[in-house]
Amino acid sequence: MAQTPYAETTAPALNGSAIKLMANFKAPWKMRLFFLQRLPSCLFWGVRIESCTASACAVSLPYRWATQNPFRSIYFAALAGAAELSTGALAMLALSGQPPASMLITKVEAHFIKKADTRTTFTCEDGAALRTAVQQALQNEEGQEFTAISTGRNIHGEAVCTVRLTWSFRKRRKKR
Repeated sequence: MAQTPYAETTAPALNGSAIKLMANFKAPWKMRLFFLQRLPSCLFWGVRIESCTASACAVSLPYRWATQNPFRSIYFAALAGAAELSTGALAMLALSGQPPASMLITKVEAHFIKKADTRTTFTCEDGAALRTAVQQALQNEEGQEFTAISTGRNIHGEAVCTVRLTWSFRKRRKKR
């Protein structure tokens, strides 16, 4: 879990827009179309959203030629991309149906524990705390930062890497 002041607060419930987006995450052809339009590297790497709920998101990344580095493991950028998607999908759910807001990664920290040489599944379980941070950003004019943690595990359940992504959320100002 993220070490933030949001962990103790009660997160707002998902709205209808977010529930529809969550359903779109579960439709493979809609996800491939989304990847083609917005995240072509995820399409190339073969990334899949395995599950996505209000509180957690799991994203898998295969070990294959498109993700492999010369050292016979998954390239760190592919690992970081899958980790980002596991946290970003939760951020998209939090922002869905809300007033216009911007989201941006301001910091990335990765800790590589073990060689990633099988399918790696990244799980982020910070959905409730992330929704609370987004709500606080939308209620005031100041930006709000939130650090989400995504842990990548191989097919044996062993931790391969941990990625901490700091997201910045800010309510968009009306144009004058």
